[in-house]
Amino acid sequence: MREEKVFFAAIANTPYFGGGMKVAPRAKLDDGLLDVCVVGEMSKFRLLRNFPKIYSGRHLGVGGVSYFQTESVRVETDGPRAVYADGEYVGETPVQATVVPKALRVIVGT
Repeated sequence: MREEKVFFAAIANTPYFGGGMKVAPRAKLDDGLLDVCVVGEMSKFRLLRNFPKIYSGRHLGVGGVSYFQTESVRVETDGPRAVYADGEYVGETPVQATVVPKALRVIVGT
């Protein structure tokens, strides 16, 4: 269990977020893991100065940014905070995310 003040936390199953941001550069759709990127508290200036790095995945080298992989994660906040999935509002914290390996069967045409 970790407890810290953060600016932003992303739970991903693929590397990219809207507009080509590579927020979870190590994410793989079929590895059975969620990738979690946490941007800790930092000044707005420092955040804005480093923000462009998210497009290449180089933000992982910025102090205050942590990244880990897990099968399940729970996010709790002092008060309710908005939660979005794929850009859509889905509710408020607390939120639990868990991988269910091979739960979706996909057929790809050739």
